[in-house]
Amino acid sequence: MANAAFCSATDAFSGSPENPSACQVDGRNWYSPPAPEAGLAAVGFPPLSAWITQAWKLPGAPLYDAAGAALGSSGCREGRIYIEPQGMCVMAGIGVDDGRAEAALVAVRDRLATPHGILLLQPPYTRYSPALGEISSYPPGYKENGSVFCHVNPWVTIAEARLGHGDAALECYLRTCPSAREDISEVHRCEPYVHAQMIAGRDSPREGEAKNSWLTGSAAWNYVAVTQWILGIRPEHDGLHIDPCLPTAWGDVEVARRFRGTTYRITLRKRPGVTGRVVRLLVDGRAIEGSLIPLPGAAAGEVRVEATVE
Repeated sequence: MANAAFCSATDAFSGSPENPSACQVDGRNWYSPPAPEAGLAAVGFPPLSAWITQAWKLPGAPLYDAAGAALGSSGCREGRIYIEPQGMCVMAGIGVDDGRAEAALVAVRDRLATPHGILLLQPPYTRYSPALGEISSYPPGYKENGSVFCHVNPWVTIAEARLGHGDAALECYLRTCPSAREDISEVHRCEPYVHAQMIAGRDSPREGEAKNSWLTGSAAWNYVAVTQWILGIRPEHDGLHIDPCLPTAWGDVEVARRFRGTTYRITLRKRPGVTGRVVRLLVDGRAIEGSLIPLPGAAAGEVRVEATVE
C-alpha cells in the first residue's frame, strides 16, 4: 500500500501514467492528475517537517496509505522520513529555487546518511501494519525497512549534483560503490565488482553487510548519476548538454562519448580546488553560447569539445 501512495507522488510530476488503472488499489484511484501549473507550488512541507513528505499535498490527492495516514511526516512515530521524495523532488527541480531542495538534502544528511550509504527510511517499522504492507514485514534495518537500499542512493547523488554539491555527490556515490568498499570487505561480505540490492542499515545487527548482489537496478542508476550528473554529459533531444559538477579535488577530465553516430572527445578543464560550472564551451575550436552542443549538420565521425569549469 505504501507503494500505491508513492505512485501518486511520482506520477504527479512526471505526467499521466500510461495506465492510470495501475494506480488503483481496492477500487480507489491512487493517481491524481497534476493540477494546472503543478510544480513547486504543488509540493509543500507539513508545518513540523523540514523535508519532503512521502505523499505530497496535491490538490485532490487521495489518502496516503490504506488507513488514511500520512507517510514520511514528522508526525509519524516510525517511517518519519523517506529517501525517495528527497532525491526525486530535487531531481525534478522541485524546491530548487526557494531553498526547500537544500533543506531536504540537509535532512537526508542529518537523518539518513551513514558511512555505508543513505538509509531508505527512518525510524524503521517495528511491527507489521496491514496499511503499509510488505515494507513493514522486514526486520528493522533490512530491505525497504531502513536498509541502505542501493537502487535509490544514486537519486541523492543526482540531487546533490543538481544543486552544485560536487563533493557530496561523489561521497554519496562512493559509500555504496563495491570497489570503494573493498577495504571493509570483512564487513561488506559481497563481491567487490557488482552492486548489491541492499546494505544492512544501522538498526540491523549486521550494519554494513551487503545482500542480494546482482539483483538491483543500482548499476544503471549509478552510471546515470556519474556520467550525466557528476561528469554532466547528458543526452538531450537537440544535442549533448555539458554541465559537470566535479568534486573540488579533481583536475582535468577527459571523456569519450558516443552519441547518435558521432564520437565526442570531451575535455573538462578544471583546476584542483576550484568549484563551479561551465563558463566557456568550445566545439571543434569554436566558442558556442550556453552549454548545449547542437547536433552536427551532417554526419561527423568525431567532434572535439573543451569545457572550462570555474
